[in-house]
Amino acid sequence: MNDDILHPWVEEILASKKYRDLHIPPETVTALLAAEFERFGKIKPAVKSAKQKLHNIVASYLGDPDYEQAIDWMTTQLPQASPQEEQTMCEQLLSQHASTRERLPHLREFYETIFAVTGKPSIILDLACGLHPFGLPWMGLPQTIEYHAYDLHKPRTNLIQAYFSQRYPHSQAHHQDILLNIPTIPADVAFLFKETHRIEKRAKDSNVPLWQQLNVNWLVVSLPALSLNQQHDLRDGHRNLVNNLLHKTGIPWQQTVTEVYSEMLFFLQKT
Repeated sequence: MNDDILHPWVEEILASKKYRDLHIPPETVTALLAAEFERFGKIKPAVKSAKQKLHNIVASYLGDPDYEQAIDWMTTQLPQASPQEEQTMCEQLLSQHASTRERLPHLREFYETIFAVTGKPSIILDLACGLHPFGLPWMGLPQTIEYHAYDLHKPRTNLIQAYFSQRYPHSQAHHQDILLNIPTIPADVAFLFKETHRIEKRAKDSNVPLWQQLNVNWLVVSLPALSLNQQHDLRDGHRNLVNNLLHKTGIPWQQTVTEVYSEMLFFLQKT
């Protein structure tokens, strides 16, 4: 279906109470709706399915901070804050989202494990970043780091940019759909944390062109070893997922796998 024909439904979704303040890129909703219309052949079931997929992509159910309050702190308090006060604020932000909250008790070990393999990077791409950039105080990286954070959620990227502006002047938050507009910046490391399996729910094999086209020395993919309720072991399924995606890229890869407190880490390098 022509994008112009889809436009009224795209506008309706973006203007809804659920999404109007998030400023999701219109091309994201257009692509979802076009794919679902191709699947169903009718607009009503296509709209319903696209809304469900958008719900899973945005994942507000995983938690969010008060963005206005946090930006106010970043602009008024952070310039005078001590390193400990900065870390405390970042810890509060990380605790607001399920993905980063799980990692908090062992955050320093998490980054030490990563950089022991990749080396300390000068340029990082953080893909579908969520609140993860607020882990920077635990990374042991200089303020000259060039850190590029990508997310669909505009209030989130605004908050991250407010943080970068005060502490990491060479870094940037990008309001960008990484599947429709794959980052091209050359980097030492790209992070894709707890997102690969969710990306596949958006459309099967969506990770493949992303992994193929990233211009990075290391791609570090993390996936949960256990379900959110800790009741189901996901290790075998997630190993198979990564291996299948690597095979479909048609590129030879070097792979190392480790685990930090129930978070699987796949270190991937094109050979």
